Amino acid sequence: MTNSKQIKIYTDIMKAEGEWAAKTRQLLADHKITMYNLIGSPGCGKTALLEALLPLLAANRRCAVLEGDVETDRDAQRLGHLGIPVSQIITSGACHLNAQVVHRAVSELPLEELDIIVVENVGNLVCPSEFDIGETCKLAVLSVTEGEDKPLKYPLLFREAGAAVLTKLDLLPHVPFDLDRCLDFIKRVNGELSVFRVSALRGEGLDAPADWMYARSAEPPQPAH
Repeated sequence: MTNSKQIKIYTDIMKAEGEWAAKTRQLLADHKITMYNLIGSPGCGKTALLEALLPLLAANRRCAVLEGDVETDRDAQRLGHLGIPVSQIITSGACHLNAQVVHRAVSELPLEELDIIVVENVGNLVCPSEFDIGETCKLAVLSVTEGEDKPLKYPLLFREAGAAVLTKLDLLPHVPFDLDRCLDFIKRVNGELSVFRVSALRGEGLDAPADWMYARSAEPPQPAH
């Protein structure tokens, strides 16, 4: 296969993805829904973060979750007790959620009853960052167990994210993680990025990202009088 054919195939794929993302973005706009694309490495604490964060969001916004995983519905089961719509997307080996699948999953949600959709993308710092799924914004998740240099090694996510959540702060005394250095690396990549420091396990620091997400979501309908 020649280089020109490789480029054409890649361009066709990205064009199709962009078209599906645009359809999703229009669907969300029509229903005044904000959709966050949560991206981070496997084991960084994305699901634990959602377990702790969603009850705060659901107090003022009507929420749903799309769970992306290579296999199993374990994460969807973990969130099932929260009493909000949760849909599991199995990629069967793909390293990210694609825009067409996300559009189908979003379309099947009770959109008239929602203000916020959170997509937990497949655990990966590379592929999910490269593909637009129609989200309102990306949220980067980084844990203190991963090393402070990840923003420099995987800069695309931190350039494109609307905010970053630094998780597992309760482990700081037990891991060789330089917090100030990590924050400096993030600023080098994106000096405007808001960074929230949380411990989902202890329920600490969650109000700040919840308020940030709350402020960027559409106002909920006023109750009938």
